[in-house]
Amino acid sequence: MEDLIKIEYLSKEEIETLIQSANEFKGGKKVEYENEHIALMFFENSTRTRFSFECAINKLKINPYIFDNSKSSSSKGEEMFDTINNLCAIGINTFVIRTKEENFIDSLKKYNYYKPARFINAGEGKSAHPTQALLDYMTMKENIKDVKDKKVVIIGDIKHSRVAKSNVALLKKMGANIVICAPSYFMEKMDNIVFEEDLKTATKDADIIMCLRIQNERLEEAISKEDFIKRYQINSNNIPKNAILMHPGPVNRDVEISSELLNSKRGQTILQQAQNGVFVRMAVIDSILKKRREND
Repeated sequence: MEDLIKIEYLSKEEIETLIQSANEFKGGKKVEYENEHIALMFFENSTRTRFSFECAINKLKINPYIFDNSKSSSSKGEEMFDTINNLCAIGINTFVIRTKEENFIDSLKKYNYYKPARFINAGEGKSAHPTQALLDYMTMKENIKDVKDKKVVIIGDIKHSRVAKSNVALLKKMGANIVICAPSYFMEKMDNIVFEEDLKTATKDADIIMCLRIQNERLEEAISKEDFIKRYQINSNNIPKNAILMHPGPVNRDVEISSELLNSKRGQTILQQAQNGVFVRMAVIDSILKKRREND
């Protein structure tokens, strides 16, 4: 694996290898890299993803560099290819990128750089967030062992969610039974996926329930939050007895999930997701750097 751009580009075997590596890091495996340099280029706000990448980089003893777009030469009109090419010449070889632009990272891959550049997608547009899907999968496996033939219900703002797209891509590879539950204004067609607008019908016998944040910053038109809460909020009265509760964060308290459920033992899985994010990102970085060293 030379880069991590989309889940669709990974095989089942590559996914399982990354999860195995993440579990080894969680179990205490130590790997240290000398003279490796990684740039974090976040063009959108982030808490969990950015800090877990920083934590992963530090645990691997790699030198991190925080790219501030407002203070960079791109604010003077420099093309992103030229910015990255100069950073490659300086000695930075891996780039963790979050952007609102679709296919931005794929477009950067087509150039020839001064030295080989490796890319990790930390969230792109409304279509891809591969490390989030990997950490979600790791958390699912910790709780139910195997997702094959298990019912995974994804609830909420599917239309604007890169998390949903990457999770669907991964879970389809692994044989899960995926149900998408959302109001019509949050629906987006996906091939070979069951859609259900009624929450009670969708969640019946669910093994995993993953709630998604209403992404107010991406909405094209106003919605009734009260109506969404009434029809789609998950709380202790409607969550199936044995279902694992998940959410990629940040959570809008008392919108997607009630506070009393978040504060209960069942809400702890969401913090487990955040914890696993560090180990998954360590595994991804480790895999990419190993491959690069093999090619040198």
